[in-house]
Parts: sequence; C-alpha cells; structure tokens
Amino acid sequence: MRLALFGGTFDPIHTAHLAVAREAADHFQLDRVLLIPNAIPPHKERRATAGYRHRLAMVELAAQTDPRFAASRLEEGQTKSYSILTIERVRGEIDPKAELFFLIGADAFSEIETWFRWPDVLERVEFIVLSRPGYTFDIPKGARVHRLETLSLDVSSTVIRRRLAAGETPPELPPAVLEYIRANALYI
Repeated sequence: MRLALFGGTFDPIHTAHLAVAREAADHFQLDRVLLIPNAIPPHKERRATAGYRHRLAMVELAAQTDPRFAASRLEEGQTKSYSILTIERVRGEIDPKAELFFLIGADAFSEIETWFRWPDVLERVEFIVLSRPGYTFDIPKGARVHRLETLSLDVSSTVIRRRLAAGETPPELPPAVLEYIRANALYI
C-alpha cells in the first residue's frame, strides 16, 4: 500500500489541488491520497473563511472525482493541526509495511524546520514536493524527498474567494463544489 497525506486549508478546494493529487498518484503509483482539511493550521495567521464543516463537505465532493482520493477528518477539532500528530495517527492505523508519503508544495517544505517536531516528521514520511522546474530549496539532512515538477498551476484560493464574492463563476472549481458553495452562500 502506498498512501499520501495531502493536507491544506482547502478554502475552497479547487482543480489545482485535485490535479496535484492526481499527478502524484499517477507518477508515484499511489493507491490512496487522503485529502485532509486542516481544522486550525498552525502556520497561518488567519482562520479559514469557511468553517471546517463546509470545507470538509467540499473536500468530500471533490474526492469523488478520483477513486484513489478520500476525504479525511483526521484534523477535525479545536486544536492546531500539527502534521506529526496526523502522521502518527495514520501510522498507527495502517499496515507497518505501507509506504507513507506527505504531499506538499515547495514553499511549505522550505519551512519544514519551523514545524512542530519536524525531525520526527522527516523520520516518519517520505515527501513528494511540488515545485516548479528549476526551483531550488534546501533539503534537511535525513529528509527523503521526491520532486514533482510536471505541473505548473497558478491557482489561488484567495483569488477564487474574491471572484465568488464578486458574483463570478471561477472555472477552477469542480462543479459539485461550486454548487455546494452557492447552496450554502459561502464566500459572499
């Protein structure tokens, strides 16, 4: 079993998130990609615009686009979403022989040494780092890193929220997610 954890605020989840997950699954022969909305991201100053319940529902809808995707409630709750705690929970629930990957953007990976218990994170997972071709970043000693440089996606949840607030229909949203946003009057 080859499993990847792909966490994020997903405020809202969009087609670039799904393209990254799909490309990683294809390129690294992943059996499953867990899409994990953060309850309270520790590295973000502001809270998500949409509440956790709504972001999870949108992730559940988006996960239906590929049988390898699954929405996860692993970070549900009122505490900060520390990656090591999520990794340890998953490790405790899967076959010890399973390969566990952590799908992450190069910008976030470049800050890995600021993470809570970061040496433990490096020890327990292999990283699939999404980066632009030629983009360089430091790799801490002991980190097992696979580069994913086949995508160049310039999509921003912030821009999508602004466009939704302006009454526009951003093409970067999966149809079911857009329908959910409209039905629940999110981002207006």
